[in-house]
Amino acid sequence: MPITLPANLPAFDVLSREGVMVMSDTRAARQDIRPLKIGLLNLMPKKIQTENQFARLIGATPLQIDLRLIRMSEHQTKNTAAEHMEEFYKPFQEVKDEKFDGLIITGAPIEHLPFEEVTYWDELCEVFDWTQTHVQSTFGVCWGGMAMINHFHGVPKHILDHKAFGCFRHRNLAPASPYLRGFSDDVLIPVSRWTEMRQDEVDAAPGLTTLLGSPEVGPCLVEDPAHRALYIFNHFEYDSGTLKEEYDRDVAAGKAINVPVNYYPGDDPSRAPLNRWRSHAHLLYGNWLNEIYQSTPFDPSRIGEPA
Repeated sequence: MPITLPANLPAFDVLSREGVMVMSDTRAARQDIRPLKIGLLNLMPKKIQTENQFARLIGATPLQIDLRLIRMSEHQTKNTAAEHMEEFYKPFQEVKDEKFDGLIITGAPIEHLPFEEVTYWDELCEVFDWTQTHVQSTFGVCWGGMAMINHFHGVPKHILDHKAFGCFRHRNLAPASPYLRGFSDDVLIPVSRWTEMRQDEVDAAPGLTTLLGSPEVGPCLVEDPAHRALYIFNHFEYDSGTLKEEYDRDVAAGKAINVPVNYYPGDDPSRAPLNRWRSHAHLLYGNWLNEIYQSTPFDPSRIGEPA
């Protein structure tokens, strides 16, 4: 089954050329089917790139997905055309009366700031609380996951003395989890952050379970059943060349940056990187959508009601 996108959204053509099943919103409206309504709260500066990355993953399942793009109400992006934002995005305040089967909250390049100093922090906290009554399952990614686990559990983030940057091995700590169905015991995941969450502090928060973790870069995927949420601090959604783009950007700007670990063959930046995480990325997001499909009410108005 396809993912439903506006026919003029850039991701529509990109994913069509890649062989991903996509359907225009007008065609989907003529089908007698209940698609899963998934919101993408996109906090990244490169909106279109991020749209493509997540649409690619959630559009690869047998389920029909209705993807809705959401932005913070007052924050204005400087890296994406205003026309694109106006045509395809809705501010949170305009959608908060709606119910969603799933919500993805992306990362944001503001790791250095304390959470409370982020200009849209108050509204983001409103989003977190809103998910408890209006969203069946929420997926917080990188900074978005760190912010959400901090809001609900008080788990702090810590500044690193050097960037965690590259592809790191992670252990499958919960093979029986439905979110890790089909996962190997050992998983390679892209990492790009200046902050970390610490395993002992995650363990100290009641009700949290770490599903994927690394001895080098700490917890990665954390389940929070009480809040119907997953938090992932790393980047399964990254394209093959995303770490290269970040590395080349910092080199060109004269910033001190290490070559991303275990990314280029032989750690040689002159060689093309290999994508060794794509299959697990599709597994994770497919498993997440399957769990939503199994649990979400057929009547969307009942989402958020006590079980």
